[in-house]
Amino acid sequence: MSSQTVAYIVGVILVFVGILVSIGLHEIGHMVPAKLFGVRVSQYMVGFGPTVWSRKKGETEYGLKAIPAGGYVRLIGMIPPESEVKPVKGTGWAARVIEDTRLSSVEEMEPGDEKRAFYLLSWWKKVIVMAGGPMMNLLIAILIFTGISVVHGVPTATPTVGAVVDCVQAVDATGPCTPTDPKSAAAAAGLQEGDVILSADGHPIDDWATLSAMIREHAGVPMTLVVDRGGQTVTLTATPTPADRAIYDATGRTVMNADGTIATERVGFLGMAPAVTTQRQDLGYGSAQTFHYLGATTVLVTHLPQYVYHAGRTALGLEQRDQQGLMSVVGVGRIAGDIASIDVDGYTFGDRISDLLGLVAALNLALFVFNMIPLLPLDGGHIASALWQAVKNGWARVRALPRPAPVDVARMMPIAYGVFALLLGMGLLLMYVDVVDPIQI
Repeated sequence: MSSQTVAYIVGVILVFVGILVSIGLHEIGHMVPAKLFGVRVSQYMVGFGPTVWSRKKGETEYGLKAIPAGGYVRLIGMIPPESEVKPVKGTGWAARVIEDTRLSSVEEMEPGDEKRAFYLLSWWKKVIVMAGGPMMNLLIAILIFTGISVVHGVPTATPTVGAVVDCVQAVDATGPCTPTDPKSAAAAAGLQEGDVILSADGHPIDDWATLSAMIREHAGVPMTLVVDRGGQTVTLTATPTPADRAIYDATGRTVMNADGTIATERVGFLGMAPAVTTQRQDLGYGSAQTFHYLGATTVLVTHLPQYVYHAGRTALGLEQRDQQGLMSVVGVGRIAGDIASIDVDGYTFGDRISDLLGLVAALNLALFVFNMIPLLPLDGGHIASALWQAVKNGWARVRALPRPAPVDVARMMPIAYGVFALLLGMGLLLMYVDVVDPIQI
């Protein structure tokens, strides 16, 4: 077995261990507040299917299941008994599902559990218990991104010239420069690789973002650049070329026009690439990075049907895989293996560990956003039912009515089964396309 193969396997194992730890911590986020609020927690399990190992401590059984695809904590009394809610009318499939769910919940109750059932909690305690899992995933992401940025550092574009582009090409052009392509402004001005840009039009330049913004705003307008070239100060004049460049959305995807062409905007183009170095950041950087990625992840989840549609077309061979689309655990494993085994000059061991940890952090963000969707069986569905209880309670107080009955979560179970079936189908579809047409790094 080659060293690359070993590295690939190790990378996959490390990320999946990270996922299992994240799942375990997610369930702890539910379990701890539930116990603090007096709810009996009968089981804490990581995985699904047959039990591989378990041990009972106190009133809770802790264990590992054979299929590492999730986890759960069993909170006693999540479904209110029939005596507490309105009777369910009908005898069809949905009515049977509701009744079976209610009976199963009642059968879990033991003597002494009458006042320890989850449904008896006030609405805000329910929110804390159900939000505890996703919030744990968000905290994990913040800690990982903070650790990476403080200990290892992050790739950072600097105001040092890393490369000079020879020409200006059209937005959809590919390949090398042609004789008809105009010379780039950077090449015409005499910028050289290794030049450190100190100021632009008299404004000190400390970072690439500031310089990039000025370049984009100076389309066709001359700029005076002061650079440090091997210890000597050199003054150059460059006129960024007006160029049409692609517009990107919050997820980094190219924005398309209605006719299928790439949406563009006219900006200044200098024709240089910044040198990128790994730089350590302050403590606040990790949190800022987390919430930046959180926004992009939220946008991705809100477009979930669109991504699944394109994945389906990929599965049927009707289009190529969207390289910025969704992945299953199979795709995540392939990316982890590639990160650990890829042979690229300058890609250090620290870079590999940083990227593997970053992948785990990104997965935790996805778990946070996905679980907050207000649909059962996801945590967000339980949070939504608790908030509805708050609305009912408030409306009863305003009208001086008795405290209303608890929200009957059992009535939502037919929908929960439908959502579960959709999620299962989506997972299987993504696994298939991750095998036949995987996303590449």
